[in-house]
Amino acid sequence: MPSSTPLQTRQFPCLSDNYGFLVHDAVSGETACIDSPDPDAILREAEAAGWRITQIWNTHHHHDHAGGNLALKAATGARVTGPAYDRARIPGVDNAVREGDRVKLGAREARVIFTPGHTTGHIAYHFADDGVLFIGDTLFALGCGRLFEGTPAQMWDSLSKLLALPEDTVIYCAHEYTQSNARFALTVDPDNPALREYAARVDALRAEGRPTVPTTLAAEKAANPFLRPHDAAIRARLGMEQAQDAEVFGEIRRRKDAF
Repeated sequence: MPSSTPLQTRQFPCLSDNYGFLVHDAVSGETACIDSPDPDAILREAEAAGWRITQIWNTHHHHDHAGGNLALKAATGARVTGPAYDRARIPGVDNAVREGDRVKLGAREARVIFTPGHTTGHIAYHFADDGVLFIGDTLFALGCGRLFEGTPAQMWDSLSKLLALPEDTVIYCAHEYTQSNARFALTVDPDNPALREYAARVDALRAEGRPTVPTTLAAEKAANPFLRPHDAAIRARLGMEQAQDAEVFGEIRRRKDAF
């Protein structure tokens, strides 16, 4: 049964372009920190909210996502959950999880989704009852993570898992990259009215110093070219009308890398 008390999420900027997230279950009083980019900023936010950090949930091993684990553990006694696929590269993991495992925050439950591509061990956390997804660096607003370790086929498979989620899913991605992502997206899908409207909205938000995160799956499906390799207009622009979706995705990612 879904909780009658909404899941509380506190989002804040840290480092150069990361977002930190604290997720709080008011019934149990438990708070999970999603990744640990900046332990000082995270502790300040928790104190400001009056929340006690009891858990750290890592999405992948990169330093701007797991580098604060040990400092936060020492300060709070929090238990660290992270991908079993990457346990050796993530400091302080107590609970190693895999595809389909469930992670508890009080009585709430998040399902682990294995999303390799950006790294080979990347995972996401989906609170189905609350309609919330913490996706790390697999998917960004109007973009996706660079393929540091995985292949285009792996990443497309990961993104396809996300496409199967409900369209009203609220997506918390870990970086403020949307304005540059929009500029690139318009080079491969310039006539998409949903993308043009989204890009204009992003420019207005950033001009006011406001975040473009979170986003929704519906908005990304309509405008994010990395979720649209099936689109006829994008395929025609790339000259890939007969290619497989994973091949089209790979070409979009290659062009973004060179943008």
